[in-house]
Amino acid sequence: MSLRFEALTGAAIGSVIDGLAQLRIRVFHDWPYLYEGDLAYERGYLAVYRDNPRAIVAAAFDDDLLVGAATGLPMVDADAEFRAAFDGTEYDPAQVFYCAESVLLPEYRGQGAGHRFFDLREGQARALGLRYAAFCSVKRPDDHPARPETYRPLDGFWRKRGYAPLPGVVAHFTWRDIGEDAETAKPLQVWMRAL
Repeated sequence: MSLRFEALTGAAIGSVIDGLAQLRIRVFHDWPYLYEGDLAYERGYLAVYRDNPRAIVAAAFDDDLLVGAATGLPMVDADAEFRAAFDGTEYDPAQVFYCAESVLLPEYRGQGAGHRFFDLREGQARALGLRYAAFCSVKRPDDHPARPETYRPLDGFWRKRGYAPLPGVVAHFTWRDIGEDAETAKPLQVWMRAL
């Protein structure tokens, strides 16, 4: 399986919104997200990328099939919950590029897509003149009953990319967990690197 990557911006993002929505629902169903996805919500959520000329979708294709994608946009254009995590820190959100979701079907993992996704998003951040790139990782308790015994966090990969968690910088974002009736706020640790 060979992957083809494209950096999509502007109206070009519209061509992958449905595929990306379905990928998000499928991949985020698994640990640690446990997300009970909804296609209508996803389409609305992802429109922010299509409608923002500074946003990017790094798309991975197997032939013409979208099998993975990573999104990003300036932090000042991201949801308020993510910007709020920087309140009281030395970092100006106007200098930060937010690397949002990164989703890839399991059968395509281990082929370098994670690096390519970061390369494309960091390239967009540099092109916009931003000084930092950041992302958030979901924080779940180690003893959570849904945690798979074989789960291996991506901390080592992120550190090799130059990212480190910012102590005490945590965003809170709400979604509905699998089998739950209501959305609840989840803590997300902010990781960042200088560009």
